[in-house]
Amino acid sequence: MTNLFIQLEFRKRIRSTSFARSIAIGIFIGLLGILLVAYLILLGVALKYLIASLFAPPSNTEFLNSYLVYYFIFEIIFRYFIQQLPVFSLEQYLHLPIPRSRIIHYLLLSSFISPLTLIPLLLFGPFTVMEILPVYGSLAATVWLGSVLFTSWTIHWMMLWFKQRFEDSFLVVFVLAGIMLLGSAGAYMGWFDLGSFFEPVFTFALEHAVPVVLLGVVLVCSYFLCFAYYRQNAYLEDLSEPDSLQIQSGSLGFLSRFGLAGEMADLEWKLILRHKKSRTYLTLCVFFLLYGLIFYINPAYTSEEGFSYLFIFVGMFITGIFMLQYGQLFLSWNSAFFDFFLHQPNGLESLIKGKYLLFVGISCICFLLSVPYVYFGWDILWIHLATFLFNLGITIHLVVYFALWKPKPMDLNKGAMFNYEGVGIAQFLMIVPMVLAPYLIFVPVAYFGGDYLGLLALGVCGIMGILAFPQLSQISIRKASQNRYEISSSFRQEL
Repeated sequence: MTNLFIQLEFRKRIRSTSFARSIAIGIFIGLLGILLVAYLILLGVALKYLIASLFAPPSNTEFLNSYLVYYFIFEIIFRYFIQQLPVFSLEQYLHLPIPRSRIIHYLLLSSFISPLTLIPLLLFGPFTVMEILPVYGSLAATVWLGSVLFTSWTIHWMMLWFKQRFEDSFLVVFVLAGIMLLGSAGAYMGWFDLGSFFEPVFTFALEHAVPVVLLGVVLVCSYFLCFAYYRQNAYLEDLSEPDSLQIQSGSLGFLSRFGLAGEMADLEWKLILRHKKSRTYLTLCVFFLLYGLIFYINPAYTSEEGFSYLFIFVGMFITGIFMLQYGQLFLSWNSAFFDFFLHQPNGLESLIKGKYLLFVGISCICFLLSVPYVYFGWDILWIHLATFLFNLGITIHLVVYFALWKPKPMDLNKGAMFNYEGVGIAQFLMIVPMVLAPYLIFVPVAYFGGDYLGLLALGVCGIMGILAFPQLSQISIRKASQNRYEISSSFRQEL
């Protein structure tokens, strides 16, 4: 039976019209994966020395045991965004005369064959050999590493169950991210140590085999919990029903005040909430709002006079993250039903204006949420204000214009991480003007007139772009209208 599934998957791949492109992308991802594996092994080898040099604890193993909980919380978060659900492949097999239980076993076990499964082994395996094995012996090293692996693999099955059971609810992810931040802050400030509550579990694994046995039982139970849920709900109507519920509750009624463009913006918002890939981009915007904490509190980027010019890029990134990420695939989001807009009066123009409206609205929200950065100085607020105006007046048109150059189709139901559908050469080339554009204005003015005059020039250019918005937006609209049939033809290709 397994051979049959492998044959079906192989035929699906080679019969696709995008087979050559898939091979090229697969080679690129494979090389990238090899590079990441090498980095993980290097980090695993250096983990012992990093702990000893940075923290100098009495015992490296006990120190790592007290901080393993943060790794597992982080693993839950990145598995939430990266880990693919097998439900999309499930829909391809349900019509075949094959027992559902075998289909689900195959899909669940195939989902386990993933680079994510190897991360804890590559990261903590060298530490086990270099640090635990010489001190505690081979049995303790095996039990400790097994406990870490079983915990990580249990998270794999639990995330498959959770994401399908609760329809990708962001609440738990936000709670876990908050626990990680509060736990780190509490340990740093000396209030409490979250890791100390879980440290005895892995310390006990150095003395007895009980933890690895119990965690093995939990691993098996988590697998069958996931299997039972997928088997119980392995019907096409059950898998597609929640999407309609999400659309009904995702409307933004006030957008209708902006006419047909507002209706298109409302439709785009429903698309974002309904599909996995677009929801991931929206969620990442919230996490990237914390991007400034990497730079604004780092002494390496402080300056006695003025501020670091790197902060201009950080401000552009924070206030315009949604248009920079989501806007790169401007029309690719609508590739599945692009012909619908072509057959509507002013449909394509209204679609583009609606996207503009959505970009402006979400960018305004990002700017307002970034205002608390004023805690690190008024300079930060002025930087965010100037870059926000520049994003609305200039960057938004650059993103849209470059994104209209040979857009590619995509499958919205697939995850965003390590998924290059819809990505073309334009998405890589547009990074250059996005980064250089603000500096081409800021740097010359700041060199002759000072940093704050450079910010003023940046903000004034943005305001001029906002005032000229109707004329600038028509450039992209005309380009899309001239190439509409070529774009539509490329979207009809099978992914």
